[in-house]
Amino acid sequence: MSMHNFQLPNLMPGERTNFEGRPVVNRILLAIPEAEYQTLRPALMFEYLPSHTGIHEPGEKMEFVHFPNRGLISIVVTTREGKTVEVGVVGNEGLVGIPALVGLSRYPHRAVVQIAGDGFRIRADALRTALLSSPSLQSICSRHAVIQGMQAAQSAACNRLHGIEQRLARWLLLMQDRVDNGSLYITHDFLATMLGTDRPSVSLAAALLQRKGTIEYTRGAVKIVNRKMLEESSCECYAVMAQFNAPLGLK
Repeated sequence: MSMHNFQLPNLMPGERTNFEGRPVVNRILLAIPEAEYQTLRPALMFEYLPSHTGIHEPGEKMEFVHFPNRGLISIVVTTREGKTVEVGVVGNEGLVGIPALVGLSRYPHRAVVQIAGDGFRIRADALRTALLSSPSLQSICSRHAVIQGMQAAQSAACNRLHGIEQRLARWLLLMQDRVDNGSLYITHDFLATMLGTDRPSVSLAAALLQRKGTIEYTRGAVKIVNRKMLEESSCECYAVMAQFNAPLGLK
């Protein structure tokens, strides 16, 4: 569906929208009390999130905080040599731009759209002002920040200690937790960037998982066909990260 042909879905009574009538799917924005949401509502700006779009760049000033509705955003560390590795992922359970909530103006990492979607952005200063009178929003954002930090630490350990096949299995499971789709539209090149390795290593790992009957890989898409076997192929890091699914509102 093109951006120009986008149509608003029919809303059920009580569903939330921004002032343009765009429906809210982000779990944080749906979880806060109505009074707190109405404080935010005038400042929520709808945005499309095309695949591979950078929404925060290392060292640049953060003007906005983003609340995804659909799609996935990766938090990526990039070295001076151009090497990259993903240390976090955010879907509609969370927000991107956490440092701005505590007055930090610059972000040391890159935030890039991994799977296309849409959402809302709000100016960082407007969100900080709203937080002063929004205890529920403040609590949820703080919880998300702590969990994101713990998951980043687990990702760092996983990237250092575990093999590419285990890491790929862990990554695919985390993605499926956040995307209501049987197929993940992603290339081997982008997978290599996220996992901090090269394309041949990702291709080999994907081929091994496919031979086990856990996934099907076609050009630009990965379909998980046996989740239980995929969990068995992953390292313990997935289980560590998945224990936070419930606090984040994921299944």
